[in-house]
Amino acid sequence: MREKENTMASDIALRSDTIYTCLEETAKQVPDKRALIYLGETFSYRVLNDLVLRLAASLNRIGISPGDRVILYLYNTPQMILAFLALRRIGAVAVPVAPVYGSYDLRYLAKDSGAVGIVCMDSNFNYVNEILPDTDLNTIVVTNMVDMIPWWKRLLARGFDRVPRGTIPSGKGIHRFMTLLKEGDASKLPSPPKADGEEIAILLYTGGTTGFPKGVPLPEALFLERALEWRRASEAVVPPGEGITALAAPLYHIIGEMDAMAPLIVGGETLILFPRVVLDALFDHIQRYRVTNMFAVPTLYRMILEHDRLDLYDLSSLRYCGTGGDVLPVEVGKRWLKRFGIPLYQGYGTTEFCGAVTLSYAEDGIPPEGSAGKFSPGNLAKLVDPDTLQEVPEGEAGELLGTCEHAVTGYWNKPEETRECFLEIDGKIWYRTKDIVRIDKEGWLYFMDRSVDMIKHKGYRIAAAEIERILQEHHAVMAACVVGVPDEKVGERIKAFVVLKTDVRGLSSYELMSWCRERLAPYKVPHYIEFRDMLPKSKVGKMLRREMRAEEQRKLEP
Repeated sequence: MREKENTMASDIALRSDTIYTCLEETAKQVPDKRALIYLGETFSYRVLNDLVLRLAASLNRIGISPGDRVILYLYNTPQMILAFLALRRIGAVAVPVAPVYGSYDLRYLAKDSGAVGIVCMDSNFNYVNEILPDTDLNTIVVTNMVDMIPWWKRLLARGFDRVPRGTIPSGKGIHRFMTLLKEGDASKLPSPPKADGEEIAILLYTGGTTGFPKGVPLPEALFLERALEWRRASEAVVPPGEGITALAAPLYHIIGEMDAMAPLIVGGETLILFPRVVLDALFDHIQRYRVTNMFAVPTLYRMILEHDRLDLYDLSSLRYCGTGGDVLPVEVGKRWLKRFGIPLYQGYGTTEFCGAVTLSYAEDGIPPEGSAGKFSPGNLAKLVDPDTLQEVPEGEAGELLGTCEHAVTGYWNKPEETRECFLEIDGKIWYRTKDIVRIDKEGWLYFMDRSVDMIKHKGYRIAAAEIERILQEHHAVMAACVVGVPDEKVGERIKAFVVLKTDVRGLSSYELMSWCRERLAPYKVPHYIEFRDMLPKSKVGKMLRREMRAEEQRKLEP
């Protein structure tokens, strides 16, 4: 069993014991400091807190109560931040989902979470409207990408057709976000519900081995602890209160949540939001606002290094660039260090851990090549043989099991997958990562192999079973097997092997891809589809994905 000793002398600490009150205390201490920057507009901590309270009052007035789940179907906008913090003020649970999801995924997530409300973009309201008869959603709040900027900027953006727009119909239960902000009366807010840290703060969905996404209920105390360590990781190179973070990860992903909330509720610092990450816009903001911190998947750092206009910008203000969500290619880390003079600090974690279980702390210097950080304080880990669950000898690789004081103990409404992935050992609940790692004598973690049924594409963890399920719902498909094919630019590309029913003729891979596009988020659609007469199976009839992966691997060998 291993645990990182908290020997770092840190000036960073939580200001309170809940997510909202941390913001409230920050607003009292640094009311005029910049909290958010979005499309050139600045929101101070005083303004941010006032907007959160107004929105919380309005949400409470229209029926959102403590414990209610509310879907946040939004891009990285101030509305996403405001909605999350307002829900925490009234004790409700945020359920962030990808705004690229269509009605198929959204319907499942709404029904599985039992959400009663949703905050969505006007450009995806049509999907919300489509699923209303099948779900418990009765409160719909609609906003636009440019609602939070001045009227003249909105006019310019729409005049040049730069903003996606949708219609916002009127009707029972449908509310405009800006109207709720305007009409909110914080004086009518009830007292915050009593909290002990174990309340669910956020319900984040991650890939499921059965093909259905799993909800991970993250306790508030765990969320705060993770945000605290997230900010402490860069303390040695970015002093407390001086950080300026450019958010380069989506807020429906745990990396985005940590990288957004750490500066706001821990650091009292500045967060820059982008509705969508465009490299030139990212470079411009880093240069203009002297950004110090950024956390992104390895693919984005590769894209930055290969951008043909990189030399036109001054990115010298960057001090801590973290990476996670996938293994950092060694050559990308070397190129980054050579180009910018600072390392890429890699961490390792999962949604079930509420972010990083290991982080590369700047105080430890340049991380060893191929390492993914050291265990954060309070995290316990076991490395075990994946077949016997017996601990492996020190220094050897094994499957990582992890736990901590406020650990997640199971999935939302998924008892079967909970039994498979969460184990009780010596009175503690341990999460099985199904990832093989090694830990050296200095405590550095090295990722060796991933969970075999998950595909890593551009930092996303994609369940092969989910894509297989969608393919097999097609009337012409008898069987499907999906694997990841290594690709140095995006991690892995998705390849599907399909067996058609014997009486089917003329079905093309293009038609199957179109079928998938209608039912899957864009990043989950197969890049290649190959038709086969049969697929390898075990004696008990289980699909042998490993054989298909090995076959694809052999094709790449010289």
